[in-house]
Amino acid sequence: MEQMKTDLLLNLLKADSADYKNLATQGSTTPQKKQTIRSLMNIRMPGNLSKALLAAQDAYLEQELAEKGVVTLAEIPTLREQSGGQAAFADKLSLWQGDITRLQVGAIVNAANSQMLGCFIPCHRCIDNAIHSAAGMQLREECSHIMQEKRMRYGRRYEEPVGTATLTKAYNLPCDYVIHTVGPIVYGELTDALREDLRRCYESVLNCCVENDIRSVAFCCISTGEFHFPNEEAAQIAVKCVTDFLETHSAALDRVIFNVFKDDDREIYERIFRSF
Repeated sequence: MEQMKTDLLLNLLKADSADYKNLATQGSTTPQKKQTIRSLMNIRMPGNLSKALLAAQDAYLEQELAEKGVVTLAEIPTLREQSGGQAAFADKLSLWQGDITRLQVGAIVNAANSQMLGCFIPCHRCIDNAIHSAAGMQLREECSHIMQEKRMRYGRRYEEPVGTATLTKAYNLPCDYVIHTVGPIVYGELTDALREDLRRCYESVLNCCVENDIRSVAFCCISTGEFHFPNEEAAQIAVKCVTDFLETHSAALDRVIFNVFKDDDREIYERIFRSF
């Protein structure tokens, strides 16, 4: 059954592509086929999603999620439960290491780019690629509609500015929503303006949660990695912004999760929380 779903989606994606309809995949292993599927999804421009293609994609992604396993909010300990932490709001904060696309929470945060269409680089390791790949091609389609509407209002050259928050459906992800924010890119020296830009990302996402009655949210490490914001200072800004926000909006949020993927980031957050 797994192989049938994989082969069906692969063949439909090839047929859907003008450039890759004759791509040779016969004899490929299952991992190779899955990599090709993700690549074809990543490079596909928005528009003209057939019912057959969507049905095959959704069945395939449902299978992929079942293999990865869903992580519920109840399975993620708070700082107080994890280590007996006495930090402010330790009963509302969590540090969790792993794949953010597995989390069954109110919303996960995507570190988007200014075009807001996801990452077009096949199988790129950025969070934008991971989230769009697991959500499915509908997410790019919705983001495209949002950007088209904004370009009608603000001009055809419109790009999403740094520090905003855009809410979309989650489609094949186990969370309820995705909140997209464009973080600052550090090209050289880290400035106070860049620090403020990153702070606004966190604040905008938290405000979006409150406005839409989203009671749990998982933040990725916004602007680190590909955007070159120093990990240590990014984490300090993230924790301070969240705890400051909870000072006045504690009743509106049940849980804020700092999601990390790398050991280095986990150690940074652990050190910050120990210093509280």
